[in-house]
Amino acid sequence: MILRKYMSLLGIGSAKIDLILQKDTYKPGEMVHGYFLIKGGTIEQQLKRIECDLVMVDSEADEERIMDTVTILTSTLIESQAANQISLTFRLSDSARPSSETLSYRFKTRLVFSEGVESIDQDAIKIV
Repeated sequence: MILRKYMSLLGIGSAKIDLILQKDTYKPGEMVHGYFLIKGGTIEQQLKRIECDLVMVDSEADEERIMDTVTILTSTLIESQAANQISLTFRLSDSARPSSETLSYRFKTRLVFSEGVESIDQDAIKIV
C-alpha cells in the first residue's frame, strides 16, 4: 500500500483526466459543451482543482497564448478505480480568429491534487 502511494505521488498509477467535447469544430462566440472524465488511479487521491485553459498556438509568430481559463475548485476525494464526470460549458470569444495552417487552438486541462503529480490532457479544436 505504501509503495502504491509513493508511486502515485510520482505520477505512476495516479488519477487521470480527459476532456470529452461534443464536437471539435466551432464558430467564434459559440458555446462549447462537454465534460471532464476523471478516472481514479491505484489509490484514492484528494483533488484540489481542475484547470482548463483555451490556448491559441501561432506557429508563424512562434507564440502560444492562453485565451481564457476555467478553474473548478474542489475538495473531492477520487476513489481508487472510480470514474467521475464534471460538466463543462465554455463560451468562445466572438473575436477568436479562424484556425489555419499556422493558427491552432487546444484545451489544456490539468487535474491538481493536494499531493502528487498533476494529470494533464490536451484536446485540439478548430474554429471556422
